[in-house]
Amino acid sequence: MKVAVYCASSTKIHEEFFAAARALGQGLGERGIGIVNGAGNMGLMAASADACLAAGGEVTGVIPTFMIEQDWHHKGLTQLIVTRDMHERKQTIASLSDGCIALPGGCGTLEELMEVITWKQLGLYLKPIVILNTRGYYDPLLLQLQRGIDEHFMGPRHADIWRVTQTPEEAIDLVLSTPLWDASVRKFAAI
Repeated sequence: MKVAVYCASSTKIHEEFFAAARALGQGLGERGIGIVNGAGNMGLMAASADACLAAGGEVTGVIPTFMIEQDWHHKGLTQLIVTRDMHERKQTIASLSDGCIALPGGCGTLEELMEVITWKQLGLYLKPIVILNTRGYYDPLLLQLQRGIDEHFMGPRHADIWRVTQTPEEAIDLVLSTPLWDASVRKFAAI
């Protein structure tokens, strides 16, 4: 089993974010669950990958050619997959995963999370999506998603697309216990 871990490569962030990333990586590795990530060599991406590897887990990194040319890739991963571009990278990460966990991050992380939520809403990605809301980072996004439901841009059923937790341990439990999304959502009904 492999879990996509979406997260930041930033290094100038609060230590609590690093602690959560390390705990998540360690917990996944100890349970024999691999990570699929963007193959970055710093920030939360490296912290979660290193902790998973140290706990005996495997990490598959997926990174586009231009990032390899910039030497942004982690050189100690179990497997490195090089893609043509960012679009192929995101598609590959999703296709290799059995679920995903989003840690806090910037525009790239938010974009990956929103894309996989959209794919699930459309029935293209049926696997669990868990938001690890360390330090309440995702509170504004969660309010915005709820407003989308309240204003009928999404249906009430869409609130079941993602799960939210505060702890790495619960994030792992949720990604393992959340049932697959029903592919029949492709049959659109009025919201």
